[in-house]
Amino acid sequence: MPAPHASNHACPIRDVLDRVGDAWSVLVITELHHGPCRFNALRRVVDGISQRMLAVTLRQLERDGLVSRRVTDGRPPQVTYALTSRGISLHAALAPLAEWAAQHQLAIRNSRAAFEAAQAAA
Repeated sequence: MPAPHASNHACPIRDVLDRVGDAWSVLVITELHHGPCRFNALRRVVDGISQRMLAVTLRQLERDGLVSRRVTDGRPPQVTYALTSRGISLHAALAPLAEWAAQHQLAIRNSRAAFEAAQAAA
């Protein structure tokens, strides 16, 4: 195996996985895949996310070009978030992972419980 070489650019895999590997981005992207959504509506459907974390997550997704933010004049102004074409393509890549997770969640929980029981017995 050749020795790793130093480079001046960030690893593209790590760069993207830092975004999709955080606690909330994939859940927000999944919800926005259903269509544009206002902040409070997103907060209601993304279980467990705080107002602050949703704001931070949306800001980072917008910064990465995955989500767009549209402000509509009014009293009060309305802000709507939607996936961009890049966000839609990321969702398409994440969909098989989400499907796999749904299919295997129970088995993984059972494996965890069996492992923890074995550890406790040892």
